Amino acid sequence: MKIKIITPEAIVFDGEVSSVLLPGINGEFHIMKNHAPVVSALANGKISLYDAVPLISESKKYIEQDVINGKNVDSYFAKGGVIEFKDNIGVILCE
Repeated sequence: MKIKIITPEAIVFDGEVSSVLLPGINGEFHIMKNHAPVVSALANGKISLYDAVPLISESKKYIEQDVINGKNVDSYFAKGGVIEFKDNIGVILCE
């Protein structure tokens, strides 16, 4: 599935991921491939991208990398925002 993270300053990430873990205002939630369409507000917290393959080289300067349970996880700390996910494409607008 494709995820794009956009801030007022830059496109922080644009690429393919296997799933994304998000800081919802009522708690964390995970979106995987073929998830039902959703629009949701995001709280301050970490956006975790699993098995991320960035399409733009600029992504690496904004993203923190780690390995959790054998999966590559790239994370970005956001100060609130919103996600729209539909047809395996997610757009995250945040600060």
